[in-house]
Amino acid sequence: MSMDIDLKSLNESQLRDLSSRLLDELNRKQNDEERYQNEIVKRDNTIAHLSLRNEQLTHELAILKRHKFDRSSEQTGSTQLRLLDEAVNEDVSAIELELEQNTRDLGQQPRTKQVAKRQALPAHLPRKIVRHDPESTECRCGCQMVHIGDDISEKLDYEPGQFSVEQHVRSKWACRQCETVVQKPVDAHVIDKGIPTTNLLAHVLVSKYADHQPLYRQQQIYQRAGVDLPSTTLSEWVGRCGYEIAPLVEALRASLLAQPILHADETPVNMLEPGNKKAKKAYVWAYATPSWCSTQAVVYDFQPSRAGESSRLFLEGWQGYLVCDDYTGYKAGFGLGMTEVACWAHARRKFHELQVNHASPIADKAMGLIGSLYTIEREAADLSPDERYALRQTQAKPVLERLHDWLIREREGLPDSGRSARAIDYTLKRWLALKRYLDDGAIPIDNNWIENQIRPWALGRKNWLFAGSLRSGQRAANVMTLIQSAKINGLDPQRYLKEVLERLPTAKQSDLEGLLPHNWKSRV
Repeated sequence: MSMDIDLKSLNESQLRDLSSRLLDELNRKQNDEERYQNEIVKRDNTIAHLSLRNEQLTHELAILKRHKFDRSSEQTGSTQLRLLDEAVNEDVSAIELELEQNTRDLGQQPRTKQVAKRQALPAHLPRKIVRHDPESTECRCGCQMVHIGDDISEKLDYEPGQFSVEQHVRSKWACRQCETVVQKPVDAHVIDKGIPTTNLLAHVLVSKYADHQPLYRQQQIYQRAGVDLPSTTLSEWVGRCGYEIAPLVEALRASLLAQPILHADETPVNMLEPGNKKAKKAYVWAYATPSWCSTQAVVYDFQPSRAGESSRLFLEGWQGYLVCDDYTGYKAGFGLGMTEVACWAHARRKFHELQVNHASPIADKAMGLIGSLYTIEREAADLSPDERYALRQTQAKPVLERLHDWLIREREGLPDSGRSARAIDYTLKRWLALKRYLDDGAIPIDNNWIENQIRPWALGRKNWLFAGSLRSGQRAANVMTLIQSAKINGLDPQRYLKEVLERLPTAKQSDLEGLLPHNWKSRV
């Protein structure tokens, strides 16, 4: 604001107005300065964080490469070593991609990676020509451009049972008058300048994580089809895809934690780290919305242990009903705003074991009453939450009261060490949590839904044998999160992953919500 003003010529009102404007200007400058300083601090913190992260990644990368090259001269048919090598190659690819991105964020030029000369795709494969012509061939000067040639690139595609080649033809057009040349730009791809189509990448991911085919087996299958894709190449693809889908999985986690009712369960997975010949027990934690929830989602979280801290970190800040088993790892969360809902299937299992192994009359009676609860739930399966709540209050509540009174009476005459006493004690100890499903018609009676969602990991263990590292376990959890969430939403996992991988390179943070399985709308 210019100060070339004759103050003596101003009246009182004008002076007050001038003073107000000067004060506003001063406040604006102070606010701008404060924002500027905050931005500097934020930028410095970001730089420090990225620099530290790059140091950690560089160290991790050095360890993995040392394992990779130390093992390169070894000849072994060990399945375990093959699987470990695959995981190492995947990790190397993912780390290099993250380092590259962090370096760009720091305003630095990433190191140029030496890329092996691409082998020509097999001539015997069928070709499909995909043309990429400019939207207009009329020059800005008004002249009609002439076609002067094409740039041709090939990508390997896969449809169930058959490889083919997509031949992408990008025509070039030039104006004779002003010598302008136009050509449609190359579409963004999850693997820049790579040979695989997103369809092939989706197939590799689904084959490994849903069909439980390790990469070396996929390599053998592809060789029989006349296509040589080394497992190292497949590993690089898997590692890059795992890195690219991580933001989408985090968005799905946020969507899941917005729900008031969740299932939780965990299962062990062996983990063998590079340089360590002994496998250690890691755990996959699974969280899912109830089967009738409008938001159908399951998220897997790979952790190095079964410590309750793993669950608390995943659910941090979430408050709602948690349907789970009696594992103590969940207990600390119940004092932080979460409400425990116990699983009637687990309680029933105690009496079923007693019934099968010891022919107990107590077990027979308990099984009959618990069976009545499940009969009511089958009747309520297609009802709305309000209708289900009303049915439970009129029919299930009296059964629960009768069961509770009967268990207390039966327990009085039993020795503490008896099998019947232990089954009854398990149920009575958890009674408040077991009857909590009566409080809301949206709460399920048991945890069977999440047990079904964690079953693919049990099947995978038989083929994977172990996770090759904590990073590879997290990558498997991310991919399987999208695959299983696609399945429970009635989607074809391969088609879903194909289109997701097509859209991710150009997707903004605000676009991720629309890419989640429960919000998915195919382009086709």
